[in-house]
Amino acid sequence: MRFASLGSGSRGNALLVEAGSTRLLLDCGFGPREILSKLARLGLDSEGLSGILVTHEHSDHIAGAFKLAARHRLTMWMTHGTFAAAPKGLGELPKVELIDSHQAFRVCDLEIHPFPVPHDAREPVQYVFSDGKHRLGVVTDLGSSTPHVERMLTDCDALVLECNHDENMLRHGGYPPHLIRRIAGRFGHLDNAASAALLAALDTRKLRHVIAAHLSQQNNTPALARKALAETLGCSESWVGIADQDAGFDWRDL
Repeated sequence: MRFASLGSGSRGNALLVEAGSTRLLLDCGFGPREILSKLARLGLDSEGLSGILVTHEHSDHIAGAFKLAARHRLTMWMTHGTFAAAPKGLGELPKVELIDSHQAFRVCDLEIHPFPVPHDAREPVQYVFSDGKHRLGVVTDLGSSTPHVERMLTDCDALVLECNHDENMLRHGGYPPHLIRRIAGRFGHLDNAASAALLAALDTRKLRHVIAAHLSQQNNTPALARKALAETLGCSESWVGIADQDAGFDWRDL
């Protein structure tokens, strides 16, 4: 199994997860043309995709999903709430499979375990992926952790973990008070310290990769995110990966 990011941040998110002949796109917050350009950077095109998973209906995660899926005959998977709240456009709808946020399902070579998270969307989920040997946990949009989130993410071989903001930078960065309250609230986004605390609650003995994702370009820095996670893991800061807004990150193997 391997995974790569096409970009991560407030301007768009998309992650590839691959096992055997199965390659899924997790979220599609970029337009179809931009997604195809990002896929080409990895030597891929739409023909190599097995489908699109969606975490929730916010535009930075779903902006190009329906168009891409309809144009290239790709199946989409999402919760009932996400489908109800998602902007679908006026064109032909692709095939959509509605999932239970607590029920695992399989797409060919990948077993997918969705789990609900506290976030200000209709029925948001994040996912753990497994090929039967390794587990990849992805959690990029939540305002706080829960015991269930921690149970799902513990004992993973790789984690893509939200480090949205530095609390001090957010408080003094010029955002209006209502936006600060939303981002820092229980249904907003994790700051670096909260992400580190979540990581500390997990069994990380099998962890081979940890990637800080969904960084705010105004209210965080890669150095601060790396420092917070590295201190928790007791590793060098250079070992912690960063999902860049434009470049994402290249393939990581498990």
